[in-house]
Amino acid sequence: MKVTELWKSSKKPTVSFELFPARSAKAAEGLEKTIDEIAALKPDFVSVTFGAGGSTREGSYNLVKKLIKDKGLRTVAYFTCYGLGPSDIKAVLDSYRDLGVETILAARGDPPHDQPDFKPHPESLAHASDLVAFVRPRYDFCIAAAGYPEKHIEAQSPEKDREYLKLKVENGADFVVTNYFYDNKSFFEFEDHCRKLGIKVPLLPGVMPIYSVKMMENLAALCGATISQEIRDGIAKLPAGDAGTLQAFGVDFALDQCRGLLKHGVPGLHFYTMDRSAAVVPIVRRLRDEGLL
Repeated sequence: MKVTELWKSSKKPTVSFELFPARSAKAAEGLEKTIDEIAALKPDFVSVTFGAGGSTREGSYNLVKKLIKDKGLRTVAYFTCYGLGPSDIKAVLDSYRDLGVETILAARGDPPHDQPDFKPHPESLAHASDLVAFVRPRYDFCIAAAGYPEKHIEAQSPEKDREYLKLKVENGADFVVTNYFYDNKSFFEFEDHCRKLGIKVPLLPGVMPIYSVKMMENLAALCGATISQEIRDGIAKLPAGDAGTLQAFGVDFALDQCRGLLKHGVPGLHFYTMDRSAAVVPIVRRLRDEGLL
């Protein structure tokens, strides 16, 4: 079942989790545990990332295959087009279709960070909107696009960024998965602007619990998420170096965020797990206990 069909068949908000391929044997062990604990929650779907320039092409495929064939999980395959030519794009999409993938997230992607000499294919698509336009007439996938409540870090302005998002939708995107944010006001304002611009597809908010201060700072700098003063003040009151207390703070903060989003009427919650389960599992369980999911 395609993701958009889930929302048509039930008014209940969806629960979904993002995973990425492990890059070491130790990480693979941790990922296996995370998958099992997430699978026990019976999520509506999980998603798998696709590395810059196709750098995790094989790993992404194998993880998608594992989740579908071995774990029986509805899986959304992310696909980034940067650097890939038309034949490579078709090969990847064909392989996902043949696995039974029904929904993809189409994004531009970035150059591989660990390949300074990487040269994109001369016919590589320049924008995510181009990828959506490429996929729509050739495949029957449900297509998701990425949205940025606080704008993409490379965008000239929030207004311009939303114009690009509208183009993705006009080219065939069926719904939007947003980058994470720490202030729900950012999402609510983004949603309002999108609706006024004529973007009518579902907007699925991304939620990123706080896993560590270092990761929070690094990821925020990388993707343009604002770390609110409320978070900084809250962390400052915690015992220095106490990972357990920080995790509890992060869970409580994310819970409050999720409550506000669900009461607002979002179609679901998409959790960025960083291949970890210790925070997202109690968050989902608590929300279900409270009757919000």
